[in-house]
Amino acid sequence: MQVKENKILITGAEGFIGSHLCETLVKKGARVKALVFYNSFNKEGWLEDIPKNIRSNIEVIFGDVRDKEFLTNITKGVDIIFHLAALISIPYSYNAPRSFLETNTAGTLNILEAARVSNCKKIIATSTSEVYGTAIKTPIDEMHKIQAQSPYSASKISADLFLESYVRSFNLPAVILRPFNTYGPRQSERAVISTIIRQILDDNIKSIKIGSLETKRDFNYVQDTVSAFISLAEAKSQNTQFGSAYNAGTGQAVTIDNVLNKIIKLTGINKKIIQDKKRIRPKNSEVYNLVASSKKLNRLNGWKPDFTLEEGLLNTINWWKERKKKNKIRSSAKY
Repeated sequence: MQVKENKILITGAEGFIGSHLCETLVKKGARVKALVFYNSFNKEGWLEDIPKNIRSNIEVIFGDVRDKEFLTNITKGVDIIFHLAALISIPYSYNAPRSFLETNTAGTLNILEAARVSNCKKIIATSTSEVYGTAIKTPIDEMHKIQAQSPYSASKISADLFLESYVRSFNLPAVILRPFNTYGPRQSERAVISTIIRQILDDNIKSIKIGSLETKRDFNYVQDTVSAFISLAEAKSQNTQFGSAYNAGTGQAVTIDNVLNKIIKLTGINKKIIQDKKRIRPKNSEVYNLVASSKKLNRLNGWKPDFTLEEGLLNTINWWKERKKKNKIRSSAKY
């Protein structure tokens, strides 16, 4: 099915990836309903960064995926659900694991139940490469052992299993996308690429604080992740393995040190590097190597990433420069 002219609900729409997905779906002619986490400031997150002519075509609803009855009401008449709402901070999951259970696991259950009651045509839920833990073999395909190396990953593994159970129990047309590490404009400064760029460009920061430099990640530019979501939604149902996961990644892993040096080269700015112990995960919780095999998604519909790491980094750097020029970045803090 095509996304064009279909009624689509995106949860977590105010976030980094969610806002880019909303923007792209509108451009493709979809009727977009964006669920934004309720806040007393009436803020729409990164949806406010979308050009007004596109933003005006998005129906924004404030709410919470932890509210089952609320979700049942807003999914009526919806054709496709992209479920992105989640707590994603791994360090925070060590301090508040129950909140991850309630939002990531129970929130996904609520979405699945609402979709079942509303007879939605397709549900694409967001998982994470963190569910694989440190690679036992590379590249990592969807048959790789699942390893809960943080409360965050445990909550996402549980959510994935609930989705599988709903497909098996109720024949729900639901499927999982597992994007590997996504980066790009609008990403939180707590993410490694964003924090490096911010610290390099900020004149008030004299040195770059970073965690482990040895870990390897498969970094994906945000528009490639968005195209993976849409390609999975538009894939023919008879060819889609509902209840299972599809990886989305470049198939190339780079160390954080390598990424840091690329950003230094692209910006032409060099600062002292400080390894901050507070930014390093507990030894048995750290995921040392993530690199994707996306053959399953490629076989389904031909998806593959379009952006090289250098292209994506340059786009992200230029976005940060523009934010800085317009004085749209907050004052220096602990990045």
